[in-house]
Amino acid sequence: MKTKAAEWAHVIIWEFYARSGCEARFEQVYGPNGEWAQFFKFGVGYVRTELNRDCKVPRRYVTLDFWTSRAAYLKFREANLAEYQVLDQRCGALTQREIELGCFDRLLLKS
Repeated sequence: MKTKAAEWAHVIIWEFYARSGCEARFEQVYGPNGEWAQFFKFGVGYVRTELNRDCKVPRRYVTLDFWTSRAAYLKFREANLAEYQVLDQRCGALTQREIELGCFDRLLLKS
């Protein structure tokens, strides 16, 4: 039986600075059971979302959205662009800054 860790092949990494006083709500919305993760769950190929808080910089977070492939993510985003934009707009009030750090394909190297 495969584990979820073995199922992903593509990850999108975002950096966020939560607005002061909005940290708890930000963590709920962007966390692994938050609104974004619930939205992505409708997508074929979505694996999971992780939320990480910086140990040294207050209110700085990174999210990792794991998908089975880049194509699966792009297909989901294209098919759900209007809903994606509405959710992004609504959640924008929780963030001071948002930057897509990049999209990465997992390398499975033989040893």
